[in-house]
Amino acid sequence: MQNKQTYEYAVIRLVPRVEREEFMNIGVILFSKRKKYLDIRYKVDAEKVAVFAPHIDPQMIENYLAAWQAVCAGAPAGGVIGTLDRALRFRWLTASRSSVIQSSRPHPGLCEEPEKVLEELYGELVC
Repeated sequence: MQNKQTYEYAVIRLVPRVEREEFMNIGVILFSKRKKYLDIRYKVDAEKVAVFAPHIDPQMIENYLAAWQAVCAGAPAGGVIGTLDRALRFRWLTASRSSVIQSSRPHPGLCEEPEKVLEELYGELVC
């Protein structure tokens, strides 16, 4: 238990018509300040998107989430937001927004290995 540190995660959602509030889980983002960890896992299933939201281009969603991944990594492609510290990047990514890509509210937990927890959450909530 001594190695366990707090983490927060949020589910990434595809919300094709914001006014209807219907969504499909497409990813998970996880942050742990003490473990110095921020990462994202996502999957844009083109067939599911075609059924759920035929007017949405799956490649556009892929591009959008690739930008989120760059922000998580602190990569130059993440722009100004990518230069912020991990906590601020996580807060920016999980901020409430009215767009096609949204996240749930952050949820807390304790873990020893955040990457393992991210994979488990991704498996439970997305795949």
